[in-house]
Amino acid sequence: MADREGARREPSFGEARQARGPSRDDIRLSADDRAVPQRGRQRERGERDREDDDAPRRRGRGGPPAPKGRRRKPRRSLFGRLAYWTLVLGLWAVMGLGGLIAYHAAQLPPIDQLTVPKRPPNIAILAADGVLIANRGETGGRNVNIRELPPHLPRAFIAIEDRRFYNHFGLDPVGIVRATVRNLTSRGVSQGGSTLTQQLAKNLFLTQDRTMSRKIQEAILAVWLERSFSKDQILELYLNRVYFGSGAYGVEAAAQRYFGKSARSVSVAEAAMLAGLVQAPSRLAPNRNPEAAERRAQMVIAAMVDQGFISDSSAKTALVQPAEAVEREGANTIAYAADFVMDVLDDFIGSIDGDVTVLTSIDPRIQLAAEAALTEALNREGAKQSVSQGAVVAMLPDGAIQALVGGRSYARSQFNRAASARRQPGSSFKPFVYLAALEAGLTPDAIRDDSPVTVKGWSPENYSRDYRGPVSLQTALSLSLNTVAVKLGQEVGPKAVVRVAQRLGIASPLQANASLPLGTSEVTPLELTAAYAAFANGGQGVTPYVIREVRAASGKVLYKRDGSGIGTVVDRNRLPMMNGMLRETLLTGTGRKADVPGWEAAGKTGTTQDFRDAWFVGYTSRLVAAVWLGNDDNSPMKRVSGGGLPSEIWGRFMRTALGGAQPLPLPGGLWRTPPDASGAPMANAAPVGSRRAGAAPATTHDNDVVRSMPPGRGLLERLFGG
Repeated sequence: MADREGARREPSFGEARQARGPSRDDIRLSADDRAVPQRGRQRERGERDREDDDAPRRRGRGGPPAPKGRRRKPRRSLFGRLAYWTLVLGLWAVMGLGGLIAYHAAQLPPIDQLTVPKRPPNIAILAADGVLIANRGETGGRNVNIRELPPHLPRAFIAIEDRRFYNHFGLDPVGIVRATVRNLTSRGVSQGGSTLTQQLAKNLFLTQDRTMSRKIQEAILAVWLERSFSKDQILELYLNRVYFGSGAYGVEAAAQRYFGKSARSVSVAEAAMLAGLVQAPSRLAPNRNPEAAERRAQMVIAAMVDQGFISDSSAKTALVQPAEAVEREGANTIAYAADFVMDVLDDFIGSIDGDVTVLTSIDPRIQLAAEAALTEALNREGAKQSVSQGAVVAMLPDGAIQALVGGRSYARSQFNRAASARRQPGSSFKPFVYLAALEAGLTPDAIRDDSPVTVKGWSPENYSRDYRGPVSLQTALSLSLNTVAVKLGQEVGPKAVVRVAQRLGIASPLQANASLPLGTSEVTPLELTAAYAAFANGGQGVTPYVIREVRAASGKVLYKRDGSGIGTVVDRNRLPMMNGMLRETLLTGTGRKADVPGWEAAGKTGTTQDFRDAWFVGYTSRLVAAVWLGNDDNSPMKRVSGGGLPSEIWGRFMRTALGGAQPLPLPGGLWRTPPDASGAPMANAAPVGSRRAGAAPATTHDNDVVRSMPPGRGLLERLFGG
């Protein structure tokens, strides 16, 4: 048998192993034979032990045995879950905010290259007596150092705008939260959370757009400002750049504008009103809405007390004696003069790189007198006589402009009619015709026939439509006879009249045609006044000027007028003839309403066709002035002639402007007919201060008006070579 000793036996794995159990002959791997680190085996054993221990508990609950190798995780509490998600969302919010800031920061210039923009120069315009009459430029006020200001002024701004100014880093989280709460509880946006630094950043670098993008950039720039400048430097920049309404930029301009004084001397009440303005400059301007400005100032005073910036007694004084806006003399129309200064300033000093002070020839008292005379007459007669506008120019005989009223109201219209409006002068142009006739050899007693005249189909008429026959040149000029003026123009030639007018200072284009003697070529009130100045100063031509001196902030003189003129333009032998004829206009002619008692006043009326323009231009030895009335749309007035309302305005103005001054005769004297009536002129004769004996009675007609205008300009140019 195979089982017998020595026989071959085949190995059997199944039955023997099952019968005897594991043995050394079993070649299967057990758990101990696996290539697992010792720590792993220990962990596995521990897990098996724990599983064995848990099994009875699981079975005791009636559930199925727990799967081996797993352990149930403990649940988080509600607070834990909230904390977890708050942390997650907070991290995402920080990342999003960082990205948003980075994006908007990229839209700005590189921070390391960012600089505070240079402050635009201010032009301080002073009257002849040194009093400030206006600030011009984008800032509108002199730059002031914070150490120059009374302590209560900057503190007023801190109290009402940014009470934690000296503690925050450019942004005030507490202020933002407080403003948000108040805005929510008041059901609308009633308060902002911007710091003074943020407001400065907006004024210096950004637009006024109220967008989230602009607010983010504002915050970035505010932090940069705080890192780059001290708190006092930031506050000083703010006070010099913030807008206060009424064209006032900076605290110095605002103090001058509203209180007529420097910011260095404002009271607590005035400081509170200025600080309150920045919230809404237009709505709270004390010259426009004094009640609202005062209520806001009371809030500022209360905030200053709350912060300990002022005492209770100072607050009571400020509340009992509130600030009041003041109006300077000529404050309404003096802005026309300031604008004119700005128009001509660069002709003298070129580009302006820093603050400058301009000393002018403007006299506030005379400016006010001119404004009052014009506005009173227009308020009284304007609607009734259909006249809406006017202009007044006054200058010394040397050309120094003393008053420049460019319209009825600067607030309603900034167009300067005194310097820029070209209008037909009417008969106020006739003195140039008569001077040309005198230079041609005629005298005031020369006789010309006042009779109908026709020039190439054009037949001008006198206003009265009647004729006086033979009259002297003096009578013809004083009564403003149109026919005689046209005949003289033809006699001496239109081009000779043009040369005389230009020599005396008329710069506007003149048409050398038959109608020129009746003032059909347009001129400005300013140049017509300057031309008449030669009659008032002894025959010297003048260039009108308003700037006497310009100084830089350092005190350096940039320009100073040397007083040079343009020489003699009226011969000394003919000057008394012109003075005598123009004096007669006020004594017996069309300008009787303009006479100034006690003074040798002379001048000429002017009225254009259909009463579209009405003038009076005249002079004494101390002052030359012109008054113009009309409508901007060139519509007719209701029979307003130069001898009417303009003469009244001129007379009232001159009586006020010359009040208290010692009357002096006109330079060169007045021509008059000698007693023997020989007709020989008497140059430099004794001054004539009243109506001459034996003079013809005054006419009741104003013959300024051109009744029949010539044919079209093109035809006149062909006929007369104009």
